[in-house]
Amino acid sequence: MNQGAQPVNIHKTTLRIAVGSLFFLAGLCFASWASRIATVQQTMGLSDAGLGAVLFALPVGLMCSLPFSGWVIPRAGSKRVLLTAILVYSCALVSLGLAKNTFQLVICLLCYGFASNTVNISVNTQAVAAEGMHSRPIMASFHGLWSLAGFTGAGIGTFMIGRGVDPFHHFIVIMCIVFIGVAIASKYLYKDDAKNLPSDPLPFLSRIKLIIPLLTLGSIAFCSMICEGAMFDWSVIYFKKVLLAPIALQGAGFTAFMLTMAGGRFVADSFVHRFGLTRTLQISGTLIATGLLTAVIFPYFYTAMGGFLLVGAGVSSVVPMVYSAAGKSKTMSPGVALAAVSTIGFIGFLVGPPLIGFIAGLATLRASFVFIAVMGASVVILSTRAKLN
Repeated sequence: MNQGAQPVNIHKTTLRIAVGSLFFLAGLCFASWASRIATVQQTMGLSDAGLGAVLFALPVGLMCSLPFSGWVIPRAGSKRVLLTAILVYSCALVSLGLAKNTFQLVICLLCYGFASNTVNISVNTQAVAAEGMHSRPIMASFHGLWSLAGFTGAGIGTFMIGRGVDPFHHFIVIMCIVFIGVAIASKYLYKDDAKNLPSDPLPFLSRIKLIIPLLTLGSIAFCSMICEGAMFDWSVIYFKKVLLAPIALQGAGFTAFMLTMAGGRFVADSFVHRFGLTRTLQISGTLIATGLLTAVIFPYFYTAMGGFLLVGAGVSSVVPMVYSAAGKSKTMSPGVALAAVSTIGFIGFLVGPPLIGFIAGLATLRASFVFIAVMGASVVILSTRAKLN
């Protein structure tokens, strides 16, 4: 696929809106499930440990989709894969509301996770094509729309819970929104034709050589997603156990993190355009490390709030920019490159939270947050040594 060529009959602004709308719909699906996890736990009578075991099916499904996405997108095209996957994604969301026991819920979560990451890789492939038609970066703004959908989905979930609407009917509404959005946006997406791949696959060593240039990008994503995953799972606990914040304020740090992460994605493109990818990643890693060290060295409510705001701003641009760079790979197709980088990065998202718990068990939670700060510093080091611009 020639990323720089503009497809006939599709204006770059129209394509940008269409791709952005699908990012929003994908984020809406994800946030809708997240907003009803507590409801499902209560309905099924799951303990915290039982819920944790059940929820592990989601990342398993995500990981299983990575090799599949890297294989199918070059063959079928990202447009076809995206349209199919996002419809399946919304249907899998509805199936979560239909699950009657833990076995059914685990199966549904596997399918939901599989569809979720297939959507993620294919929609980012479309975003790379859209960015190729513009003279400046726009990738981060797409991820900003995903984050904005997270707030929207959480708000809808809160409304549904307040009205006593069960998850199944809640998810039916979201599925209808997705189907309508896909019907409107589908005709305006980039039509990347399936590639005529050679019948004889490349030898294993040759494929490894093709992936090597992406290892640095994957490593940067890995470090950043360790930080992101840790903040998702441990920020509330940090405010509760280290800062001894009252119950009403224990989620304040996570909210601060999410606000600057979402907001940062809408300004990151302009920053990259002005200062370049390397400088942006260096500043991002510095913000992550500085914010976490601030929260550790000064374990008080307002200083920790300021630190978490910095962490959100730092994390906001790393993954979008790394995905953008991977999608412009000269050694493989965007879908394959994104799948490779996503695989490395997502391992960080998976291992980060339990690793923080392990370090906290050996030492303290504050010590584990120092480790996250080191990961932020690693983003600076890796982006400095690599030639990314």
